[in-house]
Amino acid sequence: MLRTLPDGPALLRPYKSLRRVAMLSVHTSPLDQPGTGDAGGMNVYIVELSRQLAAAGIEVDIFTRATSSGLDPAVELTPGVVVRRVIAGPLEGLTKAELPAQLCTFAREVLRTEATQEPGYYDLIHSHYWLSGQVGALARDRWGVPLVHSMHTMAKVKNSLLAEGDTAEPTARIIGEEQVVEAADLIIASTSTERDQLQQLYGAEPERVRVITPGVDLGVFWPEPAGKAAARHRLGLPPNALVLLFAGRIQPLKAPDVVLKAAAQLVRSQPDLRKRLVVPIVGGPSGSGLDAPHSLLELAADLGIDDVVLFVPPVEQSRLADYYRAASLVVVPSYNESFGLVAIEAQACGTAVVAADVGGLATAVVDGETGVLVPGHDPADYARVIGRLLADDAELRRLGAAGAVHASKFGWARTSTRTLEAYQAAAVLMEAEPLALAT
Repeated sequence: MLRTLPDGPALLRPYKSLRRVAMLSVHTSPLDQPGTGDAGGMNVYIVELSRQLAAAGIEVDIFTRATSSGLDPAVELTPGVVVRRVIAGPLEGLTKAELPAQLCTFAREVLRTEATQEPGYYDLIHSHYWLSGQVGALARDRWGVPLVHSMHTMAKVKNSLLAEGDTAEPTARIIGEEQVVEAADLIIASTSTERDQLQQLYGAEPERVRVITPGVDLGVFWPEPAGKAAARHRLGLPPNALVLLFAGRIQPLKAPDVVLKAAAQLVRSQPDLRKRLVVPIVGGPSGSGLDAPHSLLELAADLGIDDVVLFVPPVEQSRLADYYRAASLVVVPSYNESFGLVAIEAQACGTAVVAADVGGLATAVVDGETGVLVPGHDPADYARVIGRLLADDAELRRLGAAGAVHASKFGWARTSTRTLEAYQAAAVLMEAEPLALAT
């Protein structure tokens, strides 16, 4: 069915005051530490957006699946934001691939929560990732409120850009995503590239997709006036080191192996680099990387660079900012990124980025101005770019300074303002739907 909008002033009809949003995050809790398991940029996105909404006077309930009996069913994340842990399936040992079988139970518990309140308790639903979108579609029809959805990643895109040894997303997810795209009143895309993918691969209607880039916490990620020396001192890194940083979940999609292989090529071609090179890998196993959690350690040993590689478990945001500030370069060689939060956080700290020329990274990094985009994932290509930049302090400083200016345009306040506008648009679109002509 083709859904169209009425013309003219009808689009400007005011929607009732937005008081309360149901935020859905089935497979990962915003309280989880980003950088391990299924916690990553989406977790940061949900937390920061919810905080901004609460600051604007809008209450947010974030529904996520309970994963332990020792956790409180409801936790206040910040004033105005409550995380509600829903029991759906076994509390522990359930993989993301097994979650679709628990969506009915999850949806039932979400509906029960709303049923204990006065009618019209939630004014809007914002779901994240396709699993949550399935639940959101049901709640939308039950509550009669708009559904806004953020994909974060898409199976069709991921399957077209698979890393070697990675597992393709199943057909069930593809079908599920198609259903969510059809059901949502409005979809938020992180970049124009993602918008185009939604339209070309999923048939999303142009008027129902809005491009809103994620933000960065500029109160945490900022360039230190004292330079890299202070951050290196706090982290225990040598002041004259050449620090090549990878930060993110350890899984084939993120391609940390490309960083190690590039570092190994640099050391082989320039043996003196070994004296100064430090390669921190900050993050934990995730996704298909859980099948071989020690593979990266073994790779470093096989490449003969385990003496320069530093494996660091996921760290809190302020500590992560220090790693960004301490780095000579941050490398983001992912096979796909809907946006690339690591790249924008690193630039906000005044550090240049070398990234794969894929997905949202082409928006997060301005090629030649704030960093360098590398086509493909050949470690030799990364080694050439990294080696050239590490040998040019002036260029690194130039890129880093420009990166900080670029990242300053991506504050969460801007993201939340545009998201509120999207919420308003979703309400108008939902109200207009009964007026559409079926063809």
